Amino acid sequence: MQKGVILKGIGGFYYVDTVEGIYECRARGKFRIKNITPLIGDYVEIEAEPKSLQGYIINILERKNQLIRPTVANIDQAIIVFAAKKPDINMELLQKFLVYSAYKKLNAVVCINKIDLDEEKKYLEVVKMLESIPYKVIITSVKANIGIEQIEELLKNKISVFAGPSGAGKSSLLNRIQPGLQLKTGDLSKKIDRGTHTTRHVELLKLEKGGMVADTPGFTSFDIGELELSKLESCFPEFESFKDCYFQDCVHDKEPSCGIKEAVEEGKISETRYDFYISLLKDLKSTRRY
Repeated sequence: MQKGVILKGIGGFYYVDTVEGIYECRARGKFRIKNITPLIGDYVEIEAEPKSLQGYIINILERKNQLIRPTVANIDQAIIVFAAKKPDINMELLQKFLVYSAYKKLNAVVCINKIDLDEEKKYLEVVKMLESIPYKVIITSVKANIGIEQIEELLKNKISVFAGPSGAGKSSLLNRIQPGLQLKTGDLSKKIDRGTHTTRHVELLKLEKGGMVADTPGFTSFDIGELELSKLESCFPEFESFKDCYFQDCVHDKEPSCGIKEAVEEGKISETRYDFYISLLKDLKSTRRY
């Protein structure tokens, strides 16, 4: 028996990366009976056939997370890429990615790319806000060769997914890290609010310097309505230190003696972030997702 990770699945065959090579495997019938489908990113145990790189998946290890669209499991981190300019940073879209990453228990890292285009360095205001939360922020420029080594180091020994709007430079970044690596990155800014359901092939690509990247357009059809109201607060990590509210069931909206609102007034929590929280709260209340 060997352990490995599923890199891709085609026509009922799953390609499992192990220390001894990549095995072409089928899933045992017990998974179909239990209505369990192996996913790209699943850590599995396989039973190899003698003297061949073929075998059967006999066990799927517990998943730490699972994205619905794209359907992939065990992602370690989301690299959220936005351009400093052309296009300008869309704060609402950026915050949606951060909230969704937190909801899916993904470590989110924000990459502000193309900083060579922003001569006024307005992107530093965004960096300051994000680091105060705190999120890890890396500033990059493929043209000026800035931050590339940091991204390389970040990807080592992890399974990563890239997200961000069209034109942010995701493909250029990855191509600089590993020449010839082309991902199917799509226009997320147009699709993220549509709830468009598209079936796409997902594959994990191994990086020469370590780690894997999900070859997928990312959260192309993420609908903020997928969030549950009861879990919304936990998607804002900066709230954790200020939840000394008078009411135990405080949702930090119109309640008096609210620790979160007091922190906003004192400048300890970003007003931009709080306003976004309230807008999501109202949206989720209207759809009553508890």
